[in-house]
Amino acid sequence: MPRQLDSAKTIATFHCVTFMLGEDLFGIEIGFVREVIEYEGVTPVPMMPIFVRGIINLRGAVIPVLDLSVRFGRGPTDIRPSTCIAILSLPAMQGGYSDIGIMLDSVCTVLEIPLSDIGPAPTLGTDIRNDFIQGIATVDSRFAILLNVQNVLSVTELAGWAQAVVEQHWAGDEEQL
Repeated sequence: MPRQLDSAKTIATFHCVTFMLGEDLFGIEIGFVREVIEYEGVTPVPMMPIFVRGIINLRGAVIPVLDLSVRFGRGPTDIRPSTCIAILSLPAMQGGYSDIGIMLDSVCTVLEIPLSDIGPAPTLGTDIRNDFIQGIATVDSRFAILLNVQNVLSVTELAGWAQAVVEQHWAGDEEQL
């Protein structure tokens, strides 16, 4: 969203929430972030992909919670006092929005990064799928990976993973018969 500097100049910016996963700094476009809540545990759900940590009840709504660290091919997020869940609202396949929670090690700050300061996703040197990365920016002398939330949390891809886990489970039951 452009930010007005004065009547003659407008700077296009990437308005984001930055957070930590392990030692890495990430950013998500603020328009997707509904709220950030303390981590108070999740209820595991059987037969879900490993990156689905479980569900929470948020004011009467059941919200799935994903572990971004696992989604990126890393180990599970360690639970610490700073661990939190960001509730994101994403466009749903049938219209409207779906709420999804993501586990974060900690939330850092809200920033407006000029688009001119954002570089393209690196072609190598990161353990995160290239289509998950919207760009790279330098924040306080360190790189911040700006995520393409709609690719990272693709409802279609996540549903496919869940279906594959269910099919694998049922195939295992048939082999035992």
